[in-house]
Amino acid sequence: MVGTKTTERKIRVAIVGYGNLGKGIESQLSKNPDMELVCIFTRRDPSTLETKSSVPIVNTLDVYDWKNKIDIAFLCGGSKEDLPIQGPDFASLFNTVCSFDTHAKALQYAESMNKAAIFGDTIAMTSIGWDPGLFSHMRLLIKSVLPNSKVYTFWGKGVSQGHSDAIRQIKGVKDARQYTIPVEQAVQRVRNGETPEFTTREKHTRLCYVVTEEGANRSEIEKQIKTMPDYFADYNTTVIFISAEEMLKNHSKLPHGGKVIGVGETSDGVKQVIEFSLNLDSNPEFTSSVLIAYGRATYRMWKDGERGYKNFSDVPPKYLSSMNYHDIIKQIL
Repeated sequence: MVGTKTTERKIRVAIVGYGNLGKGIESQLSKNPDMELVCIFTRRDPSTLETKSSVPIVNTLDVYDWKNKIDIAFLCGGSKEDLPIQGPDFASLFNTVCSFDTHAKALQYAESMNKAAIFGDTIAMTSIGWDPGLFSHMRLLIKSVLPNSKVYTFWGKGVSQGHSDAIRQIKGVKDARQYTIPVEQAVQRVRNGETPEFTTREKHTRLCYVVTEEGANRSEIEKQIKTMPDYFADYNTTVIFISAEEMLKNHSKLPHGGKVIGVGETSDGVKQVIEFSLNLDSNPEFTSSVLIAYGRATYRMWKDGERGYKNFSDVPPKYLSSMNYHDIIKQIL
């Protein structure tokens, strides 16, 4: 039974990318004594990177020198530009876990990661976080328990790291924070047991605070944001340009949250409403915690002989926990 014995040695992990998510992984590893950080990969000059750990800082060009020295590589780049390129490269060398969150391109990314992982004899665990990730798990659970239910997902109010990163890729943008805000009237209708058909625009709005480079064309930047497919084009989006000082003062934290609500009937007129919600002070720290748990599961699955692309639905829940099986039964069951 998984968890009845401690791991023979600690799980050796690497962080790929030292932004908010990478820093979150670094800080949360201290709460997971069965793991140890062995290196941090960066595309920057390693000598310019200041970290809290004493592990080697390695340029990604030297990644091949670390083959067979790492059990899990946590990929902490952005879903729009970084992971589609970086993901398969690392999956061909190491077991990987990432939080790829562009739902519309998840299947395409899964196929490329599966190909790389099969080639590398590894596992590529993708789309892990709270959405996709924990919320995906709840959507599947609700539809399994209530097969004829309708399931609704509401995000926010909070900062989306992926959407903020997508804005920062636009020429002339120095910094950005994107807040996803649920339409409260829509939430209440579902909580009341209604099952309306919402358009994307009727469920959420998007609020973007943007700091631009000096002389940047703000009209063009706003146009690119509002028309960006898969991110903003289908939403009522407001863009507000602010100073770097205001960004630091009012938008330096990264809160988020959301809810999954399922509405179904077990017999005519007998309504059942299921709700799972999160209220997060720090999106990257919580996402990091989820990634670490799935990193543990990925390593265990790899030792069991699993290979290729995986997602949340492939993982036995007991593989996520550092608790032994006896304590899971005694304390959690």
